[in-house]
Amino acid sequence: MSRKVTAYLGLGTNQGDRREQLKQAIHLLNNTRGIHVRKTSSIYETAPVGYLDQPPFYNMAAEIQTTLSPGQLLEAFLQIEQKFHRVRKIRWGPRTMDLDLLLYEDRLIRQDDLVVPHPRMTGRAFVLVPLFEIAGDIEIPGTHKTISQWMKEIPGDQKVHKLEMIPV
Repeated sequence: MSRKVTAYLGLGTNQGDRREQLKQAIHLLNNTRGIHVRKTSSIYETAPVGYLDQPPFYNMAAEIQTTLSPGQLLEAFLQIEQKFHRVRKIRWGPRTMDLDLLLYEDRLIRQDDLVVPHPRMTGRAFVLVPLFEIAGDIEIPGTHKTISQWMKEIPGDQKVHKLEMIPV
């Protein structure tokens, strides 16, 4: 694939120097062939979801322009996570780095290892709030609602605290 497409991803970490790791992940993404980071959201501190016995997360979203297919992006994300020594022991557990492909243009993708739009993004403030900051008017494929419309449906108990921007 050589055509450039726009995709959105979520980044999260709750181990180590969270701010520095997000900065480093953006740098690694930008230095991956076929990926150009165009915009990033602020960093948000969020409480864990699912598995609660762990530190708060730092989350953010990024808009990228890419010539990579969704599968190639997933592989690139996994390689970057490995550079942070990501360990997958507990579902929704602590992690040094988590990269999720949220949206890939307006495509609906259903594969064994990849589902886009991300299947749980519309119910999670730690995904929607950063994404809203950089792409609020985008419609989430298959839902007929924009990110800003989904924001109105976030449960009130999901708190996110805006911290700062990381320059791209």
